Amino acid sequence: MIAEIFLVLAGHSSSLFTNDGQVDSALQPLLHPGEQQVLGFLGKIALQYRTVKKSCTTLSSSSSRYVCALCTSLNQILKDEYESLVLETETKVLRRDAELVGRGSFVPLSTIRAIFSEWESPLVTLVSLVQELEGQKSWPPGPLIDMLLLRSKTGVYRVADILSRLSMVVQRVWRTQLTAFLVHGSISAIDPLANDTFTLAEGSMPRCVSAQSRESIAYVGRAVGTVKAAKWQKQLPRHLALQHTELLESTLPEDQIIFDRVISEIRLNVSDWLWMNILTEKDVSDAVDSLANYFLLRNGEFSLSLIREIERLKVSRLASRSGVSSMIREQDLNLAILRASLGTSAQHDPALAYLRFSLPSGPLRPLLPSLANPTNRATSPRVEDTETTTFKDLLLGTPITLNYSVSWPLDLFLHSADLLTYTDLHAFLSSLRKTHTRIHNCWTSLSNAQRARRRWTGLGEGGTDEDFKARSTLLRCGWGVVRDMGWFLDTLLAYVMTDVVDTEYRQLKSLLGKEGMSQFASGGSNTLLGSRPSGLSTHSDSTHIDFSTLRTIHSMYLDRLVTGCLLNNDTLTAILRSIFEVCERLVAQIERWGGDVLPALLFEGSIHGDQGVGIMVQERWEIVAEINKSFHACLGSFYHHLSESTSHKPFTTSDASKSVLMNASGINNVSLSLVAAIGSGKLFDGSAEVRRHVERLLLRLDFSGNFSLSNIPPGGNAANILQDGGLV
Repeated sequence: MIAEIFLVLAGHSSSLFTNDGQVDSALQPLLHPGEQQVLGFLGKIALQYRTVKKSCTTLSSSSSRYVCALCTSLNQILKDEYESLVLETETKVLRRDAELVGRGSFVPLSTIRAIFSEWESPLVTLVSLVQELEGQKSWPPGPLIDMLLLRSKTGVYRVADILSRLSMVVQRVWRTQLTAFLVHGSISAIDPLANDTFTLAEGSMPRCVSAQSRESIAYVGRAVGTVKAAKWQKQLPRHLALQHTELLESTLPEDQIIFDRVISEIRLNVSDWLWMNILTEKDVSDAVDSLANYFLLRNGEFSLSLIREIERLKVSRLASRSGVSSMIREQDLNLAILRASLGTSAQHDPALAYLRFSLPSGPLRPLLPSLANPTNRATSPRVEDTETTTFKDLLLGTPITLNYSVSWPLDLFLHSADLLTYTDLHAFLSSLRKTHTRIHNCWTSLSNAQRARRRWTGLGEGGTDEDFKARSTLLRCGWGVVRDMGWFLDTLLAYVMTDVVDTEYRQLKSLLGKEGMSQFASGGSNTLLGSRPSGLSTHSDSTHIDFSTLRTIHSMYLDRLVTGCLLNNDTLTAILRSIFEVCERLVAQIERWGGDVLPALLFEGSIHGDQGVGIMVQERWEIVAEINKSFHACLGSFYHHLSESTSHKPFTTSDASKSVLMNASGINNVSLSLVAAIGSGKLFDGSAEVRRHVERLLLRLDFSGNFSLSNIPPGGNAANILQDGGLV
């Protein structure tokens, strides 16, 4: 009987047990209840072992190399540990080992049970594992590794050890695929990690691989694969490929910190090689020029033409009676880009093909400007605390975004976060330019209407003696509001385009040029040389900028643009939007009044109103006076918060540039030292230069002293204002 029990434990069938591992009913009356329990336990162990072995045989024919590797490793573990235990125990019985055989002839079943009890939990877990594997048709490597790692997190040591070894086997197979993808740009035909466009396949990455490493894997694989497919003269050096292979062989994805560091180092090495051999200085310079021309409105004639085309598109759709043709779609906006380029310097610019408008909310009917009084966002804590001020809807009336299509190898330099920043800057600048243009057109309309009126009224404004003064007051107030709006928008636009955009653009171009490279080389040549990977040769040309430094320069350039345009100050952006809305409201009112703030003398309601003043004159006066009050309240609030921002809110670089750098190069102390050098003024002037931008805006706004003099208390004067404040 003992021999047959060992045969059953080794996976053979026996008449002692049924198919479900229970003791045969014919044998039960001959056995003691204790013996029945022990034999039932051993039969259950044997049944679980046979189930695992049978499932492994079935799963070994799977088309997934990962499942096959798992089954092979599981069979080897069972052979080395479980089956060896069966043979070892049987050998001890045959040799009459005193620890197992009592008095040289008696083998207690309880002893055999005790020996195989350590496999109770592992076999239960393995049965559950193979059943889960068989229950799903395909197993991508990512979910398979995740499932094994999750199951290995248990307090039962033997179970955790077996599942951990199984997961390591699958990870090694996955690592082999990853090495082929990152080092050689190769994609396997079976269980590929990426598709033909080098986009990572769904389920190809386990959850233990961070989002940063996933993006770097796709980046490096696409770069190496594209260079290899193009069969360019320069290919990734062999010694660098060997170095990357050794790095990958030294870790597994479950060791997340080490794995992330390895992937970051590989990305840095590949990026530096691409910068020296693939992505040239001219490519970067052309991209910076294109983005500045179209997103920062440095191509002024095209920007104005595009604003006019969008306005013309809105008018044409509003005048259309057909429901379908009155809709504005993305293709209409993209066609407006082409029309706006005609007759401008952008007409033959190839970069124009990369520009595309997108409508996140889908096609829509154009909307007229609202005549409602906009919310004063600067004094509304609800808006300031819970909402982010954007300008994306001011150009068309609904959110639109201007996108720039980036293809390889330019996407090695421009990240998606950079393009989002350019989109936000374009939304603000185009909103400012559009509002500025509409105020100037309103001024022209008022001038034409006044010139036409003078033909009939002479030097006065016309009307009866009773409403003559009211008409004159209304006209002067309307002129004054438009003049003040035009002055503020002129000042703000001049500051943004001259002191911020143009200054920062010229500084970036100088840094990207030969002189700028020499500045970097002289400021930290040892640093730059030290940041190169060991597999890359050191160029004798000391004017080389490594890839991570280039991205850092560009990220800080965008950060200074955002800070200079006040877009990082929620309060100031909220006030600016309110000012734009007030200006739009005034222009919309005057357009609906026929282009003049005064009603025609023969209009119904222009005379014989209350107190001898025409009803229309009184209504328009109330509207203009309310707009005037709202505008100057916003203007005073803007100057007040802008003045406070120079002393209370430091103008420092945001974390965006550092995050981009960390994404690109991981933990790179050398690159971080460059950031510190840039911020300290060795390479850039840092926050002091940004602060000077804002101070220039304050000087432009208060050139005549209107704001500062208005804050002097009664009886005081500008000469002793410091003494009155106790500062002298």
